[in-house]
Amino acid sequence: MKEFKFKIGGQDYAATVEDLKDGQMKVTVNGQTYQVEIPQTKAEGPRVAMAPAAPEVQATGSKTLNVNSELPGTVTKINVADGQHVKRGDVLLVVEAMKMANDIVSEVDGTVQHVAVSQGQSVNQGDLLVEMVADFVAAKAEVTPKPAPAAPAPVAAPAPAPSAPAGTKTVTAPLPGTITKVTVKVGDTVNAGDTVILMEAMKMENNITAEFGGTVKAILVETGAQVQSGQVLVELD
Repeated sequence: MKEFKFKIGGQDYAATVEDLKDGQMKVTVNGQTYQVEIPQTKAEGPRVAMAPAAPEVQATGSKTLNVNSELPGTVTKINVADGQHVKRGDVLLVVEAMKMANDIVSEVDGTVQHVAVSQGQSVNQGDLLVEMVADFVAAKAEVTPKPAPAAPAPVAAPAPAPSAPAGTKTVTAPLPGTITKVTVKVGDTVNAGDTVILMEAMKMENNITAEFGGTVKAILVETGAQVQSGQVLVELD
């Protein structure tokens, strides 16, 4: 027998609980006896934890993708044909836009399914240039999730480009981008149309050419530099 004392709403209570059998109990509260029946619950068997499913491995296959024009221009050269296999980084064709020759490169290994343009054709931004079937082998699924990438650090605005002295001929950036190669050095003689800088902009490699001949007086950028539209890249005498 178990005895209990408690208060409800400020009133004292004394109770006793006596176990009987088959779920029966006798409960006495302040002298008043009650026959209490405890419902029987079905005993639960042990739970078995299910092992996580094995990661799925995707089969080897192919992926179709379209190569579209990033900006309006004119197709000046086509380097591939239908059915040709190319490597990542191979130049598929060249589009001239804003007085620049833009190399359109393959971003994957794959096979050219269809060249949708012809040499000399004008294209608009978003127009289909080449249809490809990319080679790929899907990697085995990872069991552990990848951590979320850290937020990129804020990029400081570039300092204003220095202005060229009066009478100096300049080669400027026609749009924002990243310098990938400087093809001349101070003292070189260049002719109109010669490439002096290679610049990546809008996912395309752009040849920056001199609009006039002269001698390289100063090179104001280096490989990897971020430049803005109108920024002076090279000075010529």
